[in-house]
Amino acid sequence: MTTWWRFDAPIDAVWDAIVDAENWPVWWPGIEEVVTLAPGDASGVGARRRCTCRSVLPFRLTIVTCVTRIEPLRLIEGRVDGELEGVGRCHLGREAHFTTVRYEWQVRTARRWMNLLGPLAKPIFRWNHVAMMHAGGAGLARHLGTRAVPQAGGSA
Repeated sequence: MTTWWRFDAPIDAVWDAIVDAENWPVWWPGIEEVVTLAPGDASGVGARRRCTCRSVLPFRLTIVTCVTRIEPLRLIEGRVDGELEGVGRCHLGREAHFTTVRYEWQVRTARRWMNLLGPLAKPIFRWNHVAMMHAGGAGLARHLGTRAVPQAGGSA
């Protein structure tokens, strides 16, 4: 799934908030806790964090992320293990005077009950993901003291 955010904010401020994962619970509704398990190298590559997410639906997920690639102010990429497994990428860019964020989330469920319900519940799981990502974009805009700017083809 791909989510787009667009902010009337400097790219460095948006980047700083996104790479400061331990503070996501401050501004991202649904992210309950982020605990650093390993700090990684000086650039952040290799950093491992356990994230507990409270879904819009009545369940929680715990995942462990490991940063695999960083291009400052452009890209952060990581592997995800735990109750979801796969890869996530966050691309930052500029469009006019706006900062754009494109999240690519290529994961599969690892919980047995989710895998069993997957074929029937896929639209609900997708709705849940979209709702959590929308809340994250709105929360980051508030955190930055700016506004999320709507963008065609995605959420803001």
